[in-house]
Amino acid sequence: MTLKPATLLLGLSLALFPSTHYALENGKIDLPELGDSSGSLLTGEEEKELGQAFFRSLHSQITVSQDAEIQQYIQTLGQRLVAHSDAPAYPFYFFVVMENDINAFAGPGGYIGVNSGLILMTEAESELASVIGHEIGHVTQRHLYRSAEAASRMSIPTMAATLAAILLGTQSAAAAQAAVIAVQAGNAQFQINFTREHEAEADRVGMQTLAGADFDPRSMPTFFERMQQSTRFYGQNVPEFLRTHPVTTSRISDTRGRAETYPYKQYPDSLAYQLIKAKIRAITSTDDTDTLKYFQSHLNQGTADQRLVARYGLGLSILKLQKFKDAEAIFQELHKNFPNQMQYATALARTALEARDFSTAVLRYRQLSEQYPENEALKLDYISALIKVGKAEQAKDNLSQLNLNTQRLPIYWELLAQVYSRLNQPAESHRYLAEYYYATGQVRDAILQIRLAQKSKGLTERLSAILAERLNFFMTEEIQARQNR
Repeated sequence: MTLKPATLLLGLSLALFPSTHYALENGKIDLPELGDSSGSLLTGEEEKELGQAFFRSLHSQITVSQDAEIQQYIQTLGQRLVAHSDAPAYPFYFFVVMENDINAFAGPGGYIGVNSGLILMTEAESELASVIGHEIGHVTQRHLYRSAEAASRMSIPTMAATLAAILLGTQSAAAAQAAVIAVQAGNAQFQINFTREHEAEADRVGMQTLAGADFDPRSMPTFFERMQQSTRFYGQNVPEFLRTHPVTTSRISDTRGRAETYPYKQYPDSLAYQLIKAKIRAITSTDDTDTLKYFQSHLNQGTADQRLVARYGLGLSILKLQKFKDAEAIFQELHKNFPNQMQYATALARTALEARDFSTAVLRYRQLSEQYPENEALKLDYISALIKVGKAEQAKDNLSQLNLNTQRLPIYWELLAQVYSRLNQPAESHRYLAEYYYATGQVRDAILQIRLAQKSKGLTERLSAILAERLNFFMTEEIQARQNR
């Protein structure tokens, strides 16, 4: 018998925790402790390590957005929700997967991914927030955490890769099946009921989070209903989100009833949501001509903001086609009329960068970095422009000032490698390129880069020791991965 990925994951947790329940007090979920003094669950450090390994494994299986502007938006939205969740101090990390498939998932360590396809399917920012709030609920309720515990016999890298395969639904579950078959229990119908119990819990705490963050609670049943109605168009190709988050009439009814207990009011979309959605539509399009027609058809429709967003999307689509003068004209007009709207100014700077007018790009990014000194997305683009005009030392200084969340992105290591290459320090360049490959789940390439670094001339004793330590670390992980294949 071959088990479906979602059945493996949820059946596994059923076998281990068949009687797990949570109490309701004053309308709030009484959450379990994140740790366990008995030591039977993963420690905080082990969970952190598993989360990091999971995130690396994702990069080797799917395309995680490296666009700093998109990343900053989803992280800001996620943290706004987290601040009103039952675990506001938990270290969540949000990211966008550049895939057209409809999916969202919560991984170990608070890593929450949302597919670009799902973002484009939402019709309001509150709908997107409802999905993220639901996934936050899965994390605070420890659903995946308890499932992951059963795989503790695996090494961290193998467990991370297995969880990634299960959550993404992109690979066969054969590898996972061998690890969990011993604890598989319960018939199929009972497993489905357990799945619904998990979803109901995540819905309840997610809606509390949604309302607390001042998003529309009614957006949750509205989005679920549209997802349910859309299933008839998919046939056998049901989106992974609907496989792992089954939407039923009773679930929609339950969330709608719960949402109606909140007072009604208007919840306007932020301009940032509309602009990011337009950007995602432009850069993920597989038919640029069709996307141009889409934005052109919306230039005279909707509110003033919606018409501006259509013009912005049109400019991005034209830029993607490398029609730099036309894109420049659109963004110049937008920036002139709305000088304090950051996205229009960054698009103008990006146009100069892609047109290889590097001196203009550096000037524009420098002005923007002075205007928005806390904006990490701008800093990354500015650093990239500095490298291209040969100002590697300045780029290096700017890299050192990025915050820890930004330094978690693979592009951070890639830019460091470029900086040291420009500084004619090949050993350091190979070293940081190795870190980039490791961060994107390419351990063999990381090993190759470390070996190239070790062959470089003029190695210091300190750098030699660092390279030897990293080589040993990468090789140990590669050996463990081979043993568990």
